[in-house]
Amino acid sequence: YPTWKRTLTRRAREAQMKRFCKAQAIQRRLEEIEVTFRELEQQGIKLEKLLRDEEGTLTNQKTQWMNQLLYLVQKKNSLMSEESDLMIAVQELKLEEQQWQLDQKLRCYMNKEEALKTPEDRAAEQEILGQLLEVVNKRNVLIHIQEEKRLSEL
Repeated sequence: YPTWKRTLTRRAREAQMKRFCKAQAIQRRLEEIEVTFRELEQQGIKLEKLLRDEEGTLTNQKTQWMNQLLYLVQKKNSLMSEESDLMIAVQELKLEEQQWQLDQKLRCYMNKEEALKTPEDRAAEQEILGQLLEVVNKRNVLIHIQEEKRLSEL
């Protein structure tokens, strides 16, 4: 194996491990968000019951409960936004992995000498190139969605 092939193989493995670690971190965070959603839901239910059941409660106390309820709603909305961002990141990771795999297949065909390629090889190469372009376009759409979301939040 020439040195450059070993280097490329090592870098590909490193990139794959990075994607894997990032996917694990995203999965953990999504699970944390799910747990937090449940906790916020329980707190919200308690506050709602307090607001509905306590007829003789001071207005000051009701205002405080209402503010707490609004805070919970705000926190839940923030978590939903983060969850949405994470789901986009998951899709982006999947497309990245798909792009890497297609790129590897394409390299195999492109490394073959033109004289040795069969018509099936050429057709497969064109098909893989088309799939690769499709994946790149999907990634571009995700980036565009993220940018629009970021601008709308500003």
